[in-house]
Amino acid sequence: MAPPRTSGLLLLLAAVVAAAAVVLVPPAEAAVASIDLGSEWLKVAAVHLAPGRVPIAVAINEMSKRKSPALAALADGNRLAGEEASGITARHPSKVFARARDLLAKPFPYVRSVAEALFLPYDLVPDARGAAAVRADDGQVYTVEEIVAMVLHYAAGLADAHVGAPVRDAVVAVPPYFGQAERRALTQAAQLAGVNVLALINEHAGAALQYGIDKDFSNESRHVIFYDMGAGSTYAALVYYSAYKAKEFGKTVSVNQFQVKDVRWDSKLGGLEMEMRLVNYFADQFNKQLGNGVDIRQSPKAMAKLKKQVKRTKEILSANTAAPISVESLYNDLDFRSTITREKFEELCEDLWEQALTPVKEVLAHSGMKIDDIYAVELIGGATRVPKLQAKLQEFLGRSDLDKHLDADEAIVLGASLHAANLSDGIKLNRKLGMIDGSTYGFVFEINGPDYVKDESTDQLLVPRMKKLGIKMFRSIRHTKDFDVSISYEKASELPPGVTSHKFVEYSVSGLTDASEKYSSRNLSAPIKANLHFSLSRSGIISLDRAEAVIEITEWVEVPKKNLTLESNSTSQTLSSEGGAANDTSDSKENVSSDGDANKSSAPIDESNVQDIVTEKVLKKRTFRVPLKVVEKMAGAGSILSKELYSEAKTRLEALDKKDAERRRTAELKNNLESYIYSMKEKLEENTEILTVSTEQERESFAEKLNEVQDWLYMDGEDAQANEFKERLDQLKAIGDPILFRLSELKARPAACENARLYLAELQKIVKNWDSNKPWLPKKRVDEVVSEAEKVKTWLEEKEAIQKSTPVYSPPAFTSEEVYEKVLDLQDKVSSVNRIPKPKPKIEKKPPKEEESANKEKTDSSESESKEAESTETSSESAAPEESQSEPQKTDDLEPEAHDEL
Repeated sequence: MAPPRTSGLLLLLAAVVAAAAVVLVPPAEAAVASIDLGSEWLKVAAVHLAPGRVPIAVAINEMSKRKSPALAALADGNRLAGEEASGITARHPSKVFARARDLLAKPFPYVRSVAEALFLPYDLVPDARGAAAVRADDGQVYTVEEIVAMVLHYAAGLADAHVGAPVRDAVVAVPPYFGQAERRALTQAAQLAGVNVLALINEHAGAALQYGIDKDFSNESRHVIFYDMGAGSTYAALVYYSAYKAKEFGKTVSVNQFQVKDVRWDSKLGGLEMEMRLVNYFADQFNKQLGNGVDIRQSPKAMAKLKKQVKRTKEILSANTAAPISVESLYNDLDFRSTITREKFEELCEDLWEQALTPVKEVLAHSGMKIDDIYAVELIGGATRVPKLQAKLQEFLGRSDLDKHLDADEAIVLGASLHAANLSDGIKLNRKLGMIDGSTYGFVFEINGPDYVKDESTDQLLVPRMKKLGIKMFRSIRHTKDFDVSISYEKASELPPGVTSHKFVEYSVSGLTDASEKYSSRNLSAPIKANLHFSLSRSGIISLDRAEAVIEITEWVEVPKKNLTLESNSTSQTLSSEGGAANDTSDSKENVSSDGDANKSSAPIDESNVQDIVTEKVLKKRTFRVPLKVVEKMAGAGSILSKELYSEAKTRLEALDKKDAERRRTAELKNNLESYIYSMKEKLEENTEILTVSTEQERESFAEKLNEVQDWLYMDGEDAQANEFKERLDQLKAIGDPILFRLSELKARPAACENARLYLAELQKIVKNWDSNKPWLPKKRVDEVVSEAEKVKTWLEEKEAIQKSTPVYSPPAFTSEEVYEKVLDLQDKVSSVNRIPKPKPKIEKKPPKEEESANKEKTDSSESESKEAESTETSSESAAPEESQSEPQKTDDLEPEAHDEL
């Protein structure tokens, strides 16, 4: 099988083992995030390439936990999310909204049935689209998109806190059964939250990335099944890992890749379904204790408390054979206590165990593979920790051990963070892994329009199931009037949860009728065509991007010709080109004229060769492309928010943002005031040194003021505004801070004075060293340093003398900060002088006249020597060397002297 080199997304990723990665140097402070938005929990990971930090890490929440409840609450006009929302669930269950992700783009009846089955006491109302919305206690109605936006806003805040700066780009993981309406709605909810979605990644693809990033498949390919049972759903995905050869910097390297072959799911089976079996079991027990036909299922608060304790009981059963349950004041101030064995729990969920195997069986059946062909079955998702589920999987697979190499909770979010890093502009990691994920649904399109003849091509397959994501498609139809294009799911029997119609979007294409009428009077060489350009994005969202009309017209056009040769050339060019015949002819004419001009001066023009210009009719074909107007038409619960509704939702959320910021500021100032009161009271009572820096009257007055503000804080201050807390804190600090300052100066000032004296003593040695080792330093600059040192010494002695006569409970005559400033200024002057470089020595050069005379003497000497050599050979042989040696020796003697001077 040839490796699909061009079909995958080439990820430049780091080998992340534990939480470490080797990375290339990125732009400063680059950061992206990933969000695993589950039915019940959310996890956030951040990719932040900063010195001294782990590049990829899971962000912790305000409770230092690595996963947070996927909850949003609207209580008393305030918005809460995550742990804060979870904290009020038992007291205000109708104000805390859970499973918002699974209610996106669903019809109102479906949402209401889900809420009733899970005992979610929301005040649900249908919105203008027929989707569900919730009404808060203040009467304001919020769409499900807004609730999801609140959760995503909280998730983005966790990334911001981890990085220490705003992080706006993120990849969001979604379950494979998410359809087009859910994906569009989630993307719009992210926009409301201020999150720029780089892509929606299928959960199984995120887990597959995390699994394969640190492995080598060059020697062996493998098939791996990822089995994920979370809180609300279960799926099994078959992934094929392999490697292919590629050229990189002139070398052949092995590149790992994976391809998602198939994925099957059960969108209703999850850990929550098991919990609901326990909830109903314990509710029946408590009802029997109460008697009188009371059913606590009608009490939202009782069911919220019971569900919270059941969750803990189920977790205990995963590690123990029995578990207790205890709920205080479950109903009418009555407590509930009971126990349950693991055996009873497994009996209550008996029908779920076989149902949990269905996704694995379907993946194997549709792929035509056997269990022995599977290299590993990796478990992810919190519900896979249930012992009975693992036992059923082992029995079906015929294996004694299941694969648990990935973190069941964090595999998806970490893999999604790798994808986010690859998609970002500012981060590139240096390990390659190709990813080929596919659409979990197949899509068909249908044309509807006046006089459009429907045939076998009317309902055409546009995207087959598991077709790779991130592609563009082209379709062409022959028609002359405006028409509609609808896109539907390939199989009406396989629809996303809650979806009742297989058609999910329709487009109106206009402009074709006008174009047809405009050109109908001309000779059409072919029927008018409409070209449709579709795209399937990396987020799995399919759309009709644009359309154009293609019109071909054939007509006779008169073309000039000259002679036989030119005529032949012109004719052939006209037939081979649709629109350039006239231009070709004129070009030929221009060339001939140019040749004639070139020969005009050298030879007379032969008029007999010039023929009269004649014309001929040539058949010409022209093609016109006319852009068509495409308008998306969506209606019903699956449609996204209109511009008006979106603007209203954005305004409401921005108002909540401001209110949240003010609430956080108020809480922070209140905590600061409370901390200051307790801290100062403790110091006044326990710190004996504070007695020396304050008078008794001052302390008594301050203590009275602290008590006064404390009483206000716990009585009238409960509902106070931020400015009131700040005002009272400033009042207390105006009294307490001077006392604390004098207390700190008791030790800080003597220490500063001692350091100053030590430096002044050291400075004397520095100046002596300058005199002996740096004689080139300007005396004026050295004297300035010495003078400044004397001034500092005098100032210090004077201030210390004044301080001795100043009471310690009075403002000090000088502070340690003033001493350090004096010393630092002096050090700057010393450093400035010390950096003065040694001057470069000057090189003495001979005057130009002396050089000319010396050169002249050498020339005369050489001429006389040559004359002597001609007259007397013997004497010249002995004399010439002596002369020639003596002159260079003089030069050598002079050069060292000049060097020594330098």
